[in-house]
Amino acid sequence: MKKIGIVGGYGPEATLYYYRIFIDLCCQISQLDGGYPELVIYSVNMREITRLRDGGQNDAVQIKLLQAIDSLHKAGADFAIIACNAVHQYYDEMKAKSPIPLLSIVDEACRAAKEKGLHRVGLLGAKPTMSLDFFPRVFARNGIDIVVPEEEEQLYISNKVVAELAKGIFLDDTREEYMKIARRMMADDGIEGLVLGCTEIPLLLDVTCGKALGIPLIDTSFVHMRAALDYCLSK
Repeated sequence: MKKIGIVGGYGPEATLYYYRIFIDLCCQISQLDGGYPELVIYSVNMREITRLRDGGQNDAVQIKLLQAIDSLHKAGADFAIIACNAVHQYYDEMKAKSPIPLLSIVDEACRAAKEKGLHRVGLLGAKPTMSLDFFPRVFARNGIDIVVPEEEEQLYISNKVVAELAKGIFLDDTREEYMKIARRMMADDGIEGLVLGCTEIPLLLDVTCGKALGIPLIDTSFVHMRAALDYCLSK
C-alpha cells in the first residue's frame, strides 16, 4: 500500500473531516481487515496562507504549499492531496513542481458529476473558487456547465465560510440561507446538482439537505479522500 500524505490545516475542521472519511471508508474495505493504511498530515498555518493569498502573493502561497508537500515526501508519503478547494487554483503549477504525485479535488468532483450524469451544476465555495475558472475549465472539458451564485450570494457564502464554518460553527440560519441560494439556482439557472466546493461546506450541508433539495450534492472532501484511498490501494 502507498503512504498517503495530506496537506491540511486550511482549515482545521476540514482536515478533521478528511480523517473521519478516511476511517469510515477503511472500515468498509474488506481487504484491509480492520487495518488502516499509513497516512501523514502536514497542517499549514491557515492565517499565514490567507494573508499571502489576500495580498496577491500567489508565488509565496505556492512556495508554502510546496514546502508542506516536500515535508510529506520526506516523511515517506508516496503521493499527496491538498484538503482545500480554493488553493487548487495553483494545482497545475504545484503538480509540475511536486516531488510526489498530487491528486486533484477538482478532477475528482468532475468525475463524480459525470458518473451521476449531470450536465449543469451549481458551485458553492470560497470567493476564489466561485470567481476563478479552475473549476469551470475542468468541468467544461467533460461537457458539464458550472453555474455560480450571484455576486451578493457569493459574498454571503464566502463570508460565512470564514466567519463560521472554518471555526467549527454550523448554524441552522446559515444552512437555510445556503439552501435558499441552491433553490434559487435550481429555479433560475436549471442546475441539476450542487458541488460543495469548499471542504467545510459538507459539514453544514449533509445528505439530508440534498434529499430536501431533490438534487445530488457532490461532497468534494469525500470524493477526494475516496480517490486517495483508491490510489493508495492500487498496484
